[in-house]
Amino acid sequence: MARAADEASTAPPDAVVFLGTSLTAGYGLEDPDRRFSTLIRGRIERAGLPFVVVNAGVSGDTSAGGLARLEWVLQTPVRVLVLELGANDGLRGLSVEALKNNLDAVVRTTRERYPDAEVIVIGMEAPTNLGPEYTASFRRVFREVAIENGARLVPFLLDGVAGLPQLNQADGIHPNAEGHMIAADNVWSVLHPLLLNLQLLNLQTDDSTGER
Repeated sequence: MARAADEASTAPPDAVVFLGTSLTAGYGLEDPDRRFSTLIRGRIERAGLPFVVVNAGVSGDTSAGGLARLEWVLQTPVRVLVLELGANDGLRGLSVEALKNNLDAVVRTTRERYPDAEVIVIGMEAPTNLGPEYTASFRRVFREVAIENGARLVPFLLDGVAGLPQLNQADGIHPNAEGHMIAADNVWSVLHPLLLNLQLLNLQTDDSTGER
């Protein structure tokens, strides 16, 4: 968490902020540079896009926990918020209604501070042993939050990873380095075109103001 705090306090404007759980934090990886958010930072740098990445992932965080520390996270000027919260709510069988309210509040508060901020909601899945009604309601929350807030959606962060032993650590929950690469692909497919559009918008704004 200290590393995330340092990054959040020093990042310049045009930051892509990943607010999330142990999945964002890269729990269990020997090399944190192999977590999906850091892999995406490398892709942004190689593409020459004018954005920095801030990792604000905290292991064990629930949607309520993410909302509680949002004020600290928003010390960084947010251009894109990648919202990866909810996995621990599902693991604990917490209220789906509360999850939705918390995610809505995160998006609303972020845009109150940074009206031009774009948001990507990352969907998660609840364990099947919680029953079909809960898992279906849980899955719907992320799409509803995205639609109602005009945000983009990654339907499931661990699509192509979940349930495959070769792509997960021994706990069967957290992806290994290879799993993080696939998670990065899942996010990049939504984030990359958004960043290209924002870059174009920035260039057009510079041209209209005569800046070079």
